[in-house]
Amino acid sequence: MTLEGIRQGARGAALGLRSLVRVGVIAGLLVAVMLFPLVALGGLTVKSSVDDLQNVSESLAMDPPPQTTYVYANDGKTLLSMFYDEFRRYVPLSDIAPVMQQAIVSSEDSRFWVHNGVDLKGIVRAMTANHSAGEVSQGASTLTMQYVRGALKQSAKSDEEVFAATDRTSERKIREMRLAVQIEEELTKDEILERYLNQVYFGHNAYGIYAAAYIYYSKSPRDLTLPEAAMLAGLVQAPSSYDPAVTDKSAATNRRNYVIDQMVELGYVPAAEAEVIKAEKIKLKLRNPVNSCMIPKKKDKGYGFFCDYVRHWWRGQKAFGETPRERETNLRQGGYTVITSLDPDTQEAAQKEVDKSERKTSQFAIGVTSVEPGTGRVTAMATNRRFSLDQSKNLDHSNPVARADGVKGNYPNTVNPLMGGGDLAGYQAGSTFKMFTMLAALDSGMKLNHTIQSPNRVVTKYPVASGPASCGGLWCPSNASKGMAGSRTMWSGFGMSVNTYFAQLIQQVGADKVVKMAERLGLRWRSSTDKYFADPARSSGWGSFTLGVADTTPLEMANAYATVAADGIYCKATPVLKIIDSQGRELDAGSPKCHRELDKQVARAATDAARCVTGYGASKGGCGPWSTAPSVYPKVGSPVAGKTGTTDETRAAWFVGFTPYLAAASFIADPDNPFHAVGDGNSMKPIDTASAVLKQNADDRPPKKFKKPNRWISYGRGLAS
Repeated sequence: MTLEGIRQGARGAALGLRSLVRVGVIAGLLVAVMLFPLVALGGLTVKSSVDDLQNVSESLAMDPPPQTTYVYANDGKTLLSMFYDEFRRYVPLSDIAPVMQQAIVSSEDSRFWVHNGVDLKGIVRAMTANHSAGEVSQGASTLTMQYVRGALKQSAKSDEEVFAATDRTSERKIREMRLAVQIEEELTKDEILERYLNQVYFGHNAYGIYAAAYIYYSKSPRDLTLPEAAMLAGLVQAPSSYDPAVTDKSAATNRRNYVIDQMVELGYVPAAEAEVIKAEKIKLKLRNPVNSCMIPKKKDKGYGFFCDYVRHWWRGQKAFGETPRERETNLRQGGYTVITSLDPDTQEAAQKEVDKSERKTSQFAIGVTSVEPGTGRVTAMATNRRFSLDQSKNLDHSNPVARADGVKGNYPNTVNPLMGGGDLAGYQAGSTFKMFTMLAALDSGMKLNHTIQSPNRVVTKYPVASGPASCGGLWCPSNASKGMAGSRTMWSGFGMSVNTYFAQLIQQVGADKVVKMAERLGLRWRSSTDKYFADPARSSGWGSFTLGVADTTPLEMANAYATVAADGIYCKATPVLKIIDSQGRELDAGSPKCHRELDKQVARAATDAARCVTGYGASKGGCGPWSTAPSVYPKVGSPVAGKTGTTDETRAAWFVGFTPYLAAASFIADPDNPFHAVGDGNSMKPIDTASAVLKQNADDRPPKKFKKPNRWISYGRGLAS
């Protein structure tokens, strides 16, 4: 060897020695940092530094990661949908297969059970390897440090805090180490491992071990096998690189086998068994978890619109946050179990009937909503639309007939709240609004036998713009047929739907009182026109209100009629039976919110008149020679009341019916074009749809009759019982 060669060798040895010394010095510094946590805090007082460390570590030890909310039908078993930003469900360590616990320790932190949150040997080893490679080729983060980093990121309230939690700087690393040491003093090793497994990202939208087992293998974490556990543990280091669902499985297989080798080295798996398992191919059973009511077409049973109603309802509940946005975030991260009021049998009957009545590609939407009297619980929402954001195959709505050339338009896919519960104005409901006029009249002291001579056309005092119902600038409605004219009571006027009877009745009782009655029973005005006329300063002049010229939704109408069915007890419509938080506590937000809104005799009297419509017949008065929906009682087969409704030129048709157990409102209309008439030929479809829903519910219940009104409210003074 030449002299120069000897010199170069000596210089190399000296550099290597100095490098090792530097490694030792750095390692010593880190030891000092852990032992004396005030080092490198710069500018903080001793007390504030200790307090800061303690507060942060306590927060990380207590705060759970975001969790998925599960939404079920009223049986507590039928999953409707889930809500999440990160698909995750927290499971205790006892529900995670031991082999999964061993695999993650082998893969990520082989000295987990012996270090105090920071692995000094691992740090020295990583520094040496990184120096030799001239770059960062090895990390030294323990499971505890990884947990700290993830918890800091999850608890971050701004982009700056997220960056501070993940930025690759020595300051961040030192803080992470200090917190890891503190966490190890506050939590046991089992608690840290449990939290880590529930926090860590496994790729493919799987956050935590429950989601990973569910998405990759369609099973519970307790049922994972050795090869499955090793594959999942291998994903943590680089989820996108090793994901066998989207990349070449060879990378995932190699990584899985590395984990198995580590498990052999730590004594978790016999070498012979490991060799057999390493030869196996990765077999997945992928499952895509539904989110935010977006149910796959093949699994859709019509739950989407009801599920979205749950979301709208949740956004309006102050118990879940100060603002609608905060409440929805809580829904998506709070890990609630929501048992809804949706009844799968009622929903199935409703969906079957609307699908039979009108094809999904029809420009006309037909729908039905049912509500339980006395609780306000919504048991079904069905329509001939698909709840979907994908409108790529929608049909052209500019043509009344669906085009065959595939031009995209506005149906059948939509996320508009067609059945109610959102901000959609709704549809004119025609003569179903006569219920509000009758209730206001009864509430003011009028009796069921209140008689009015009702000609074919009547001129009222209400000013109106020019049109078919204008006589010299005054509203002058006419009946649907000349046979309706004559002397009518509330029984016959309601059963035969005599327009001129109710035009005079609203004039006698006061239009403002009728509008107020509708509001008392839950109707809200969303269109600018309705808001204008419903204003207390103008509502006394809104005579045509009795014929249903205002927009409403099936949800509102079903709930209003449910109040009548419940003897005058009004309940806010609700889609839930029970809400359980992530700690297993049942919340009061799911309880019915009810109060008496109508005198029970007023409600019973209105029910008696509404019996005339369905063919069931009133208990006391004469219903007239015929009614508008005599087929309902034979179809339902039990006591039933209700009201039909059609708008001008039959642009929409309705039926709202109720039994002692259930109220149902059904409609047919064009949601995108209110001037597109459905025609008289379609007016029976809402009657048949609501009848099918009421029958299904009645078939599952013992027979029950309506309570009769007393003779006083039926006939007046001197005849009270």
